[in-house]
Amino acid sequence: MIWSLIKVLLFIAAIAGLTYGADMLLHSDEGVRISMGGWEFTLGPLQTAILLLLLVVALWGLMKLVGFIVATLRFLNGDETAISRYFDRNRERKGYQALNDGLMALAAGEGRLALMRAQRAAKFLERPELTTLLVAQAAEAAGDTKRATEAYKTLLASDSSRFVGIRGLMKQKLAEGDTDTALALAEKAFALKPKHAETQDILLKLQSEKADWKGARVTLGAKLKGGALPKNVYRRRDAVLALQEARGVMDQTATVEAREAAIEANRKSPDLIPAAVMAGRGLIDKGDKKSATRVLKKAWEMLPHPEIAAAFAEIEPDEVPQQRLKRFRALTAIHPESDETRLLLAELNITAEEFPEARRALGDLITRHPTQRALAIMAAIERGEGSDDAVVRGWLSKALTAPRGPQWCCDKCQAIHSLWQPICENCGGFDTLSWREPVEVNGPSVTGAELLPLLVSAPVVVVAAKPDVVAEPEIIDLAAVARSAN
Repeated sequence: MIWSLIKVLLFIAAIAGLTYGADMLLHSDEGVRISMGGWEFTLGPLQTAILLLLLVVALWGLMKLVGFIVATLRFLNGDETAISRYFDRNRERKGYQALNDGLMALAAGEGRLALMRAQRAAKFLERPELTTLLVAQAAEAAGDTKRATEAYKTLLASDSSRFVGIRGLMKQKLAEGDTDTALALAEKAFALKPKHAETQDILLKLQSEKADWKGARVTLGAKLKGGALPKNVYRRRDAVLALQEARGVMDQTATVEAREAAIEANRKSPDLIPAAVMAGRGLIDKGDKKSATRVLKKAWEMLPHPEIAAAFAEIEPDEVPQQRLKRFRALTAIHPESDETRLLLAELNITAEEFPEARRALGDLITRHPTQRALAIMAAIERGEGSDDAVVRGWLSKALTAPRGPQWCCDKCQAIHSLWQPICENCGGFDTLSWREPVEVNGPSVTGAELLPLLVSAPVVVVAAKPDVVAEPEIIDLAAVARSAN
């Protein structure tokens, strides 16, 4: 702060001195008189100013000449690089100035100007790791991908700039959609700098897209060691990768390895429903029904889910509906007030033809939270109790416009998936799918489908009495609804 104030004061003093001297010269009648060796010169104000300017130029030239003479004497004295260093200083000054101008132009978004300055800097400087990088980035900003690729390839020749060159080429391949080459470059970049966070993320994403789950787990472990990932997040994501690795092994019909990998995934993250379901089915294939029951019950404690119920039913595939209803009490007693538990009980009672019990199991669900599944179950109950076709059709038509209920939804882009996947097909997010209600906007549809229940429900007797005026809607096969409990 003080030094800045001193510089301002010196600048003001210099301006004041020059102003004072110029004023004296302009108001001097006699001008400047110079006497030397019997000669006398009298100069006017303008002539004096020109003489001072010439003296400054001469002094600058004299300093340059003295510097060149000193460099020549050093060269004659045995210093072979003295003269070259003298000229190199000028080249370096011009080169660094061009480099500075190029960086400023690149920051300002002027790609073409930055490229020109970068080429000028490369001409004067012998610092390819700096100038070549600037050329590559400026070429990218200017849209000249070919020149940028050549510059990045040049950076591969030096150990100090090899990582930057590989990273630049990797990003180019990603932009072009060449994921195979990008994956190979990401692996090389990861080998050079395994703690580089951006490289870890790109490599993990590419490995997941290529179903290289084993390699992805290694990369995820590097993120944990580098401190870029909390331990609880690491366990969850490692479980996701272990689950996908187990699926790949199962596809190769290696049942034992698949079972062990699935159990490992379930152990790492018990709340991961697909891992629990796969582990349970692996234990069922092994014949260990007791362990399968324990795994599925623990998963149901975390979150009631229809896939868990389906796997739980596979433990005893040949049991009769009454036996199944009794055995499922091990699940339904855990979260008795859960909507999923109510729906499961209703489906089991429909299969056992206990329709009043199914209605009691639903409770107020069809009014409190009417979903397509709940309304379809209610239609099955009405059919089982012998209600009129118009009543059944009324419930089914309501199901057409009702909310879908919990689905596998991406927390990042809100896309809905029919099956759980480690990567969202819409946005590419990793481990972003969760079982929840999708974001739906309620309002009148374009086709007016919300009026359908009024046309086909029980009170509208006139519609059913005149089939020649209004065609009778097709009745959906409710046996499929009843069989869904199995």
